Amino acid sequence: MSDNNRQAALNCLAGSVGGVGQVLAGQPFDTIKVRIQSQPTEYRGAFDCLKKLVGENGVQGLYKGTTSPLMGISVCVSLQFLTLEKMKQYFADRNMRAGQQGGQLLPSQLFLAGGVAGLANSVASCPVEHIRTRLQIQNAGQELYSGTIDCVKKISAEYGVSALYKGMVPTLYREFFGYGAYFLAYEYFVARELAKSGGKRADLASWKVCLYGSYAGFSMWLLCFPIDAIKTKIQTDAFAANARYKSTLDCLTSTLKSGGVAGLYRGLSPCLLRAAPANAATFICFEYAMRFLQTHT
Repeated sequence: MSDNNRQAALNCLAGSVGGVGQVLAGQPFDTIKVRIQSQPTEYRGAFDCLKKLVGENGVQGLYKGTTSPLMGISVCVSLQFLTLEKMKQYFADRNMRAGQQGGQLLPSQLFLAGGVAGLANSVASCPVEHIRTRLQIQNAGQELYSGTIDCVKKISAEYGVSALYKGMVPTLYREFFGYGAYFLAYEYFVARELAKSGGKRADLASWKVCLYGSYAGFSMWLLCFPIDAIKTKIQTDAFAANARYKSTLDCLTSTLKSGGVAGLYRGLSPCLLRAAPANAATFICFEYAMRFLQTHT
């Protein structure tokens, strides 16, 4: 196996581990976020949603729809890190050909690398998140779908496979701008630390990896949360002729009309609470999986 292919395989494997860490750490917060975004009149806030959700469905209600992301987010994060590293290498090589010593990436290049990684991720993340949100809004005793596979089968059978990609337009916007900010923030803090310490990436302390991962999560969600709110509304909407929203723009104007700009930020608090543990877990799992794989393969 060539060095390039080996590194690509390592990025995929380490990304999968990072994806699993992200889901396990962040799923309860994501469930609350989705419910507040999709059912804004049902809850007064994150704590009210938590109380009602646990009261009606038990603690396991916080983990509704976990199977879908566990199977899919590992693929998503693999695509993210694989594409990110390829894009970083592309820009570094281009910079070196232009005479820049070391090929250090510009902030704009890091943002673009992250954005392209997000677009690559969209192919998997859109259907995965669509299925997850459908399952997350179900209440005990009123389930339309018995699980991930049943949800995929029923939607595909009734509306076609393309229906799994409901909400693709806002997903593309969210992934490009969100992951552009996400990876720019993480790489900025890592590069700053390495420049200050003179050390290597593999020498970064665990707590610093977690801290920078948290910063990356905050950067992403503060920038793109309104887009995520629109995506959630569309992905929990009815299908075909029964759909409330005709398009992404229609959903945006309807949300602004009924709730103002504040309506685009409903569910932000659990999202930000999720950002720290979920993204710290993503990067610590990725970095340590990569170190292990590079040492033992």
